[in-house]
Amino acid sequence: MDTAPDDALAACLSWLAGRHGTVTSRDAIVDGLALVEGRLSPSLFAEAAQRVGLVARLARQPLGKLNRMLLPCVVLLKDNRACVVQQLDLQAGTVDVLLPELDMQPQQLALKEFNDSYTGLVIYCRPAFRAADGDIILDAEDDSRGHWFWSVIRTNRPVYRDILLAALFINLFALAMPLFVMNVYDRVVPNQATDTLWVLAIGAAIVVCADLVLRLLRSWFVELAASRADIKLSARIMRRILGMRLEHRPASVGSFAANVQSFESVRSFIGSMTVTALVDLPFFLLFVLIIMLISWVMAIPVLVGAALIVLYALSVQARMRQLSETSSQASAQRNAGLIESLDAMETLKSFNATSRMQARWEQATRFLSGCSGKQRMLGVSVGALASWIQQLVAVSMIIVGVYLVIDGQMSQGALIAAYMLSSRAMAPVSQTASLLTQYYQAATALGSLEQIMGNEQERTPGKQIISRPRLRGEIELRNVSFSYPDEQRSALNGVSLHIRAGERVGILGCVGSGKTTLEKIILGLYRPTSGQVLVDGVHLEQIDPAELRRSIGYMPQEVQLLSGSVYDNITLGVERPSNERLHEAINLAGLKALVGAHADGLSMPVGERGSRLSGGQRQAVAVARAVMGNSSILLLDEPTSSMDSVLENHVRKSLAQFSQGRTLLLITHRTSLLDMVDRLIVMDAGQIIADGPKQKVIQALEQGSIARAAP
Repeated sequence: MDTAPDDALAACLSWLAGRHGTVTSRDAIVDGLALVEGRLSPSLFAEAAQRVGLVARLARQPLGKLNRMLLPCVVLLKDNRACVVQQLDLQAGTVDVLLPELDMQPQQLALKEFNDSYTGLVIYCRPAFRAADGDIILDAEDDSRGHWFWSVIRTNRPVYRDILLAALFINLFALAMPLFVMNVYDRVVPNQATDTLWVLAIGAAIVVCADLVLRLLRSWFVELAASRADIKLSARIMRRILGMRLEHRPASVGSFAANVQSFESVRSFIGSMTVTALVDLPFFLLFVLIIMLISWVMAIPVLVGAALIVLYALSVQARMRQLSETSSQASAQRNAGLIESLDAMETLKSFNATSRMQARWEQATRFLSGCSGKQRMLGVSVGALASWIQQLVAVSMIIVGVYLVIDGQMSQGALIAAYMLSSRAMAPVSQTASLLTQYYQAATALGSLEQIMGNEQERTPGKQIISRPRLRGEIELRNVSFSYPDEQRSALNGVSLHIRAGERVGILGCVGSGKTTLEKIILGLYRPTSGQVLVDGVHLEQIDPAELRRSIGYMPQEVQLLSGSVYDNITLGVERPSNERLHEAINLAGLKALVGAHADGLSMPVGERGSRLSGGQRQAVAVARAVMGNSSILLLDEPTSSMDSVLENHVRKSLAQFSQGRTLLLITHRTSLLDMVDRLIVMDAGQIIADGPKQKVIQALEQGSIARAAP
């Protein structure tokens, strides 16, 4: 099912890509994107365009003011429709368009009628600049690309500009109250000028009200920027995780999950308190300058106090960094133990091993608690010292000011104003010092995320590939070798084979012989260490992963179902499945009795990882899922190993009929399933030791004439 008839934006993008020399399919465009109701959304269009080597920009313009230099472009219509505008003739009152619902055939429409459906949104696309080696060179002014973290922060520059502008006025307004008090004490009270008092009071009230409004606006802008960044960064992280090559998949899922969760530290650090403190910090100099204008001597306690706070905060940074890194590692290990315990709960109870996991948990918790406690105490010490120094500065200001008043160098109003300004000046310094204690926790988390974001991806944006929406099923391996990460022994060693389209092949071999690895190499889940894999005569690297897997019905040896219903798992990855196709898959897999006997039918929940189903039932769901896509290639790994004899016979007969005309690779240890294949391959130690017609290979195995591969 390569196209979705109502995914207009994907159809338009596919046409534009072809116009600029990149033939692609909808599967390649939308794979891995968070589609809205199964359709490409305008907010995701730019990212999808990047995959096919285009740069896209969303704009709001009247139809008559479309930039003719940038045609053709995509315009958004009402009712989730879209089309490509090729030409616009205002004098003739016509517009030339390509409509997805009419298979992108040219149409000329009346401008007035077309304008009634136009939403006012247009997407301009152009080819990205390519270097001589074919790599895309991204635009320097495009902030949506570049470093995964800082590029997102840069996209909020207009918001941060508004925050900075609001902070400027807030800090200027902060001068109002000290100046108001100084004038009241120095001019109003001695002269009993009540009229002046009310004028000053009204002015101060206006400033205070404006300050309130600006503070609320600043907080709203800060939260807006943080929320936008959070959503975009979370989406990028998840997309990189789902898109990474399996060679880079971590050994410990729990530790990996802990590293991903550490994004909470980064999110917290870029939140409102950080932005507010950093924006207010430069105005420390403004307040010190005003104090110096009142009396330069009064500025000395403020400068000394600020220096002491910053020096102490910097002095604990090395220790904070060490504790942050240690805490991060300990938290990851503890989380790994938790995930492992939950996953192996049945095993732990069956072998009375719960005490061992409990001891590991408590040991990790004690260590983590100690590190976290030391980290918190350092943070508390910075905050406490900052508060203590602030109080000393306040006392010092009063003492120095009194002497200056007695000497006649300062008025009482000026003393009070300088005191108030000192408190305002010290506040952002103390906040910044507290933030320094959180910096390394956020920096450590960002470092962990950098490793995740740096993992190699299955799909390289803008890479020129060959579009193969439907594969015939010819498979060829040329001297393929493969080793799993951190493994010395090769899982595959110089494997060469050729499977014709429509050929049905069985693969035999002892445990660890490389059968499952061979299957995953063909599926494109792993990249060979050396050698070539070709499908339909095309190198696997030149076929988009989504298009490849759309043409392969896959059932792994270890069936994994996702939380949800039977329907959700059968139709996984299939968009808008037809009822006819669904019932065929259910009948083929022998699920009709299971679904019919349950009150919820296809809505029956399967539980996490299929825990509510038996092993045979999980395999039946997996068989239905493998055939649901009506693929031209079937990769089945022990499809009936957990089924009873009745269900196995039904599935075997159904699969034998279904696989007619399709390429079938069947991995099995059950001789009863060999009726489905015409050719047998025997593997040992990552090598093919026998390959030929089924009967000849079986006869050779029975006679013991097939020698094992050399280790």
